[in-house]
Amino acid sequence: MRSSPGAPPRTPCEVWQRAGPAAKVRPACCRDALRLLPRCEEDRAEGAGVRYSIEGVEGLPEIGVGVDLAALIVGAIDEPLADGDILVVTSKIVSKAEGRIVQAHDREQAITDETVRVVATRQTGESTTRIVENRLGIIGAAAGVDASNAPEGTVLLLPVDPDASARALATGIRSLTGARVGVLLSDTLGRPWREGQTDIAIGAAGVHVFDDLRGQADASGKPLAVTMPCVADELAGAAELVKGKSAGVPVAVVRGLGRLVGDLDLPGARSIVRPADRDMFRQGAEEAYDEGYRAGFDEAQAEGPLRPE
Repeated sequence: MRSSPGAPPRTPCEVWQRAGPAAKVRPACCRDALRLLPRCEEDRAEGAGVRYSIEGVEGLPEIGVGVDLAALIVGAIDEPLADGDILVVTSKIVSKAEGRIVQAHDREQAITDETVRVVATRQTGESTTRIVENRLGIIGAAAGVDASNAPEGTVLLLPVDPDASARALATGIRSLTGARVGVLLSDTLGRPWREGQTDIAIGAAGVHVFDDLRGQADASGKPLAVTMPCVADELAGAAELVKGKSAGVPVAVVRGLGRLVGDLDLPGARSIVRPADRDMFRQGAEEAYDEGYRAGFDEAQAEGPLRPE
């Protein structure tokens, strides 16, 4: 058991934790900011909360069409991969490797080609923003067509099948390292009702994308009826904190969450997309209003000519 607050510390972990800034070196039995190290036996026996680390993978070159992405990533990782590690890979480098590049002057046509359904449009000066559902079922700006971190004069499209791309990458990395790892492909998305953007998982292989807690009880014993955290999106967002948009770090390694890693045939990120019949927000507010107005007008017209009051 861990010492009570008033008792003297009993383990090296507690000594370090209580010393605060005065402690220059954390004991080897604890975790530092970048590496997962075993905790003290007494801490571990107590079942202290789950801890994990996320490290950015630096040193990757500019990605060209047809490169062996698995080999490049494995070669750039300092600490060998282990069973249960999860790699979060920016989808842009996968798009580059797969040749999903078009000329910038074709951007608007590319957005149209990638669009399944227009959700909302807004005009700002001479610029039109299109929020659309793309062929992957993802709703966002410009169907995921993006010029950031793309070669000059070009824009990048999302991978054709991000789940298949993640599966191929995971297969390659497992083969090269012998480690049972999972792979997430991430992309940046805005959110309704909230400013700013965050990264989400658009592809997944060998990772449980949900932590399904339905049917279990919370800490106070109350049943959980709908609780199903999307851990794939949570990991994608957390990994972005070490990757960044301008640091040239497109890959991160998550260590310590091996319980989320499984077989490569687990459901992919496509399973995160909410089906249309359960989507309560399929249109922008103005578009929904206009459609409702037209429907009401047509119904009234069908009942007979409208007469002024």
